[in-house]
Amino acid sequence: MALVTGASRGIGAASAEALVGAGYQVIRMARSPMPPLAHTHDLAVDLADAAARTTALAQVVERFAVPEVVVSNAGSFAIAPLEESTDAFLRTQLAINLEAPFAVARTFLPAMRHRGFGTHVMIGSIADSKAFPENSAYAASKFGVRGLHEVLLEEMRGSGVRCTLVSPGPTDTSLWDAISPDDRADLPNRADMLQPSDVADAVLYAVTAPKHVQVEWIRLGAA
Repeated sequence: MALVTGASRGIGAASAEALVGAGYQVIRMARSPMPPLAHTHDLAVDLADAAARTTALAQVVERFAVPEVVVSNAGSFAIAPLEESTDAFLRTQLAINLEAPFAVARTFLPAMRHRGFGTHVMIGSIADSKAFPENSAYAASKFGVRGLHEVLLEEMRGSGVRCTLVSPGPTDTSLWDAISPDDRADLPNRADMLQPSDVADAVLYAVTAPKHVQVEWIRLGAA
């Protein structure tokens, strides 16, 4: 059994499809409707809502047990100059990009460690290690994700639980719709971006690697 958050579109939808193709039953979580896919169980939840995510994550354990694989993908992407980045703007980025994966990890990793196996994958970003203008709030959340991953990696080391961070460059998903990067000279054209399936392939590589292999960090960029 695998769990994928943010599974209604983009990287999450592609990752769920890849895991189904690899033989997993997949629990999909998203706040938006999810496209039909065989061998899945769907839970509608806004992971930015602390109370809702607590209930939904508990339901996973109650209904399906602790997954063998967790792909913590749910995220938000918005850019703005620092002077236009309000407290509310920052809170929105932190809630879904950092607080939600923290809650997912806290729910499942201790049980995985007690069981002695499992794979935990977090989807980061090129912005978790490289600075870009107008990324102050987003980068704060994604640098936080990378820091969280590094700690989880050390806490789980030797337990049989593997932790992977996948950090893709710009990926052509609907998160870019509001920004319209093709109309800006300082952003890559969507035709030149990675595809969600490229990132899903990296997720699948980490998940299906031999059990003695720890894939700690995968960074992806368009050629």
